[in-house]
Amino acid sequence: MTLMAASLMSCSSPQQGGATVKTISATEYKAHHEKIDNQEVMLVDVRTPAEFEAGHLEKTQHADFLSGEFEKEMQNWDKGKTYYLYCASGNRSGKAAKLMEETGFKNVYNIGGYQDLKSAGLPVKE
Repeated sequence: MTLMAASLMSCSSPQQGGATVKTISATEYKAHHEKIDNQEVMLVDVRTPAEFEAGHLEKTQHADFLSGEFEKEMQNWDKGKTYYLYCASGNRSGKAAKLMEETGFKNVYNIGGYQDLKSAGLPVKE
């Protein structure tokens, strides 16, 4: 419990000398998305199950950042892949990306909020 609290605290405050989360806009992601080889890339929606069920990008894996299980789930992911994370506004996905980078993931991007991605014309399931 203390470890989890410390982990959550580290996500909410800037770290000195820590990983810097790479952020790209919905438009930048859309241009890049069309060239992605899905074998080496994972698109992750870190919103709640209710948010995910209301609509999400196609070919997305769901991993609720607020569930308390996110850290366990990501331990099973391939650190060599590239990860694109999004949430409702970009806040949770930024925190999730930072946590991933701090645990050794090298290619993690925060691509912002779902509505921005949807407005950019990315394929969605609703």
